[in-house]
Amino acid sequence: MRGVPSCAAVVVGSLCTLLSGAPLEGQTREQGPWWPSALWGPDDQAGGSNWMTPEKTLEAITVVETGQLYELGYPYQRDMPLLGDRTYASFLVPGRGARPGALVFNDDYVAAEISQAGTQFDALGHVGRQVRMEDGSIADVFYNGVTLDEMRSQYGLLQLGVEHMRPYLTRGVLIDLAAHLGPLPNGYDATVTDLEGALASQGMESGDIRPGDAIILNLGWSNLWEDPERVATDWGNRPGVTREALEWLVTRQPSIVGWDTAADGTGHAVLTTYNGIPSLEFMNLAELSADRVFEFLFIFTPLRLVGATGSPGRPLAVR
Repeated sequence: MRGVPSCAAVVVGSLCTLLSGAPLEGQTREQGPWWPSALWGPDDQAGGSNWMTPEKTLEAITVVETGQLYELGYPYQRDMPLLGDRTYASFLVPGRGARPGALVFNDDYVAAEISQAGTQFDALGHVGRQVRMEDGSIADVFYNGVTLDEMRSQYGLLQLGVEHMRPYLTRGVLIDLAAHLGPLPNGYDATVTDLEGALASQGMESGDIRPGDAIILNLGWSNLWEDPERVATDWGNRPGVTREALEWLVTRQPSIVGWDTAADGTGHAVLTTYNGIPSLEFMNLAELSADRVFEFLFIFTPLRLVGATGSPGRPLAVR
C-alpha cells in the first residue's frame, strides 16, 4: 500500500485534516495532532456514524422515488478475491436427532478473517499509526488517541470495536469517477478537480453533499471482481485519490466513505484514524453506475461483533 506521509494535523472547520509538515512527535495521551476529536469529543468510539440521527433518517427517506433496490456488496464465497494471505472458508455441518423420524438440520462453520474479507466495513480500531510520545516512547495510536496497549486483548479490541458503530440509514451520493474519466488506471490518484468534475457531469456540485451523507466513489474496479488473480496482481498499484482529495472528502463531513476498491495507507489514516470516518470497501457499484443513480437511500448495518476491527455486511441503495 502507498505509505502514510509524515505530517502534522491541524483543525480546519472543526475537522482534523493533514498538511505536510513535521513528524508526529512529542504527543501526550490527552492531546495529540488528531485527538481528542473536535467533532465528537474525547470519549467517542462511533466516529462518523454519530451522524445517524432521527433527523438524518427522515431526510434520507425523502430521496426515494421508485423503490428500486440495488445490491452494493458481493456474495461471500471461497473463490472471491482475498488480499494477501487472508482466509475465507465455509463448511456445511449437517445433523439429525437420534431416533427415526427425528428432526434433521444443517448448520454452517465459517473460518475467516470475517471482518476483512470481501465487501468489508473498516471500524475505527482497524488502522492507526506510530507516534513518538512526549516521554520519547513510540506508541501505536488510533482514532481519538486510543493506544494499542489500551485497546488490545487476546479476544478482541477493548475499545473502538465495531459494536460501537451505529447502523447506517442515510442519504447516499455516488461520485462516479469511472463514468467521468473512464475506469481509473493502475496508480492513478483522483484529484479534487476530478471529484468536482465528476459531480458536475452528474448535474451536481460539492455543496449538494450534506453532513452525514454516505459518499460512494466509483473508480471502475467493480468489473475486476470476477478476476481474483488480477485483483491480487493489481492490488499494490490500485487507483485511489490524492491526499488533497481525501481532505476535500473530510470537509464534506460524510458519515462513511465507500469504494469499489479499498483505501490505501494515506486514505485509512486521513479518513479513519484522524477523523473517525469509516471506510466500506470492495463495493459493487456497476449497476448503480449503469443506471446513473447518483442520489439514493443508503442502508448498511455492521454486525455487532464485539471487539472486531470491522464487519461483513450487505450494503443497499434504494432509488
